[in-house]
Amino acid sequence: SDPNKGISMSGPSVLIVSGLDPERCSPDILFTLFGVYGDVLRVKILYNKKDTALVQLVNPQQAEIAVNHLNNCPLHGKTLQVNFSRHNSISLPRAGSEQESSHLTKDYTGSPLHRYKVAGSKNFQHITAPSPVLHLSNLPQNATEELITEIFNQYGNVASFKFFEKDKRMSLVQMENLSDAVECLVMLHNYRIGDTNIRVSFSQKPIQ
Repeated sequence: SDPNKGISMSGPSVLIVSGLDPERCSPDILFTLFGVYGDVLRVKILYNKKDTALVQLVNPQQAEIAVNHLNNCPLHGKTLQVNFSRHNSISLPRAGSEQESSHLTKDYTGSPLHRYKVAGSKNFQHITAPSPVLHLSNLPQNATEELITEIFNQYGNVASFKFFEKDKRMSLVQMENLSDAVECLVMLHNYRIGDTNIRVSFSQKPIQ
């Protein structure tokens, strides 16, 4: 069953995001954060206003989910403002034009990191607001609590940690606060441990 059936595909799927830290933000970071809520096709940080970016999602539903969950989300010590843009799509820089700004625009259309490309993906059922608790999956079999805690402590303070009893390749990591959790998600989703790339999502389950 196609979850998009009967859903209007018209409407804005480009978002305008302001409140970025120009020193630290990149298209990849926005791709990772917005990718929690939908499949991001393109990201463009504005050349003349580097605290603002455009983010294009696959469809208006995903754009709406992203606005609902990421407006007022902390990132890099600032607070994001996320709204619908009047643009219908993000154009890529022409070859040879604005060389200095080409790193500000990125096309992710064929990315293997899209979370929702499978129709009816279970990932849709697990969408949750940003929270201090992170759900990790695809951990290597031999990953220890010490190793994972050490990796996550690079980007914030780990308050507690727990492996899933039935599946040691999944765990919950509770960060001290929401901004630490967001920082860890954008830095560590798809991070390589051993020979696997870990997946990081937000979780509503507090660690007991």
